[in-house]
Amino acid sequence: MTRSDQRSEALSSAPALAGRRIVQVLATSTGGVGTHVHAIVPGLVSAGATVGVCGPPATDALFGFAAAGAQFQPVRIASGLRPVQDVRALIGLRRGLSGADLVHAHGLRAGLLSVLARPAAPVVVTLHNALLDTAGPRGSLNKALERLVIRGADVVLAASLDLAEHARSVGGRDVRSAPVTAPTLPEANRTRVQVRAELGVPDTVPLLLAVGRLHPQKGYDTLLCAAGLWRDRPDGPLTVIAGEGPLHAEMSEQITREHLPVVLLGRRNDIANLLSACDLVVLTSQWEARALVAQEALRAGRPLVATAVGGIPELAGQGAGVLIPPKDCAALDAAVTGVLGDPARAAALVEAGRSAAATWPTMDDTVAQLSALYAELLGAS
Repeated sequence: MTRSDQRSEALSSAPALAGRRIVQVLATSTGGVGTHVHAIVPGLVSAGATVGVCGPPATDALFGFAAAGAQFQPVRIASGLRPVQDVRALIGLRRGLSGADLVHAHGLRAGLLSVLARPAAPVVVTLHNALLDTAGPRGSLNKALERLVIRGADVVLAASLDLAEHARSVGGRDVRSAPVTAPTLPEANRTRVQVRAELGVPDTVPLLLAVGRLHPQKGYDTLLCAAGLWRDRPDGPLTVIAGEGPLHAEMSEQITREHLPVVLLGRRNDIANLLSACDLVVLTSQWEARALVAQEALRAGRPLVATAVGGIPELAGQGAGVLIPPKDCAALDAAVTGVLGDPARAAALVEAGRSAAATWPTMDDTVAQLSALYAELLGAS
């Protein structure tokens, strides 16, 4: 074998992204986006990349990107428009992107600053969420900035089919579907009885679980409305909500004032334990792509009642979950009571949910898709 052949063989066996610096960019996150970025870092490192992450220090403190193998660069990217802070973030981001071979921004806020930073490297933007604030002058500005991001990216990855369709409709040059996979949860380390004892819930009381940021997008007003109907029923369920957010004080006050059978648990890191203890998972969002909790519920064998919005029908259609319209208190009540009152139906939902979950891409599949895309853009495929 000649020296040239040896070099060719070494190159062909080298990791796809060897020697490449890939920078992930995200804004403030307490949930899905941060979880996703944290989950893909080890696989990209294994593919040979040097992975940087630019984002708010608080987000790094929550997810620990460095521990996953990334080089973290603090850049305070807010979740909403903040002109003064955005200028500072743009300056910091330009420093963080120095020497990058490829930039991958997650969400519109990170995407906007990444496009404005004008790195020499290709820019990939993943759309994790739909733009919901579209009314009035502020909404018009938001839509204009969204178009700027989508048209400015070399490739747009869409977490659901409706996001992909929308990105194409506003001028995306290269739009591809890229479902965001929920990382596999650790096994529950407490029994149903133990978790219910901690929560003060007898085994005879139906327990509903909701997980997500306390934010208007999540539709918790509909859930609290339904809880008002369940309050006066002798066999009514108790609902626990795991998550923090700007609506905490308002929701807590309503729960107390109306004596609702709802408990706010705050942020929890033991979702597997909560899933083991609950009888049903509810998702009342006004919009979701592929909600992590929906994936976690179906994998764990828990019946799911969810709003038929965004990418949820892609996950829970074909009988894998009970789908209802958003903002419909009566429909939520009927769906929940229907499942709780029919064990055979609940069992069928569990079976269908697990079958659906078995068809979803794994985290290895997700990393392989990203690695192939990066290599394509870098001319290394």
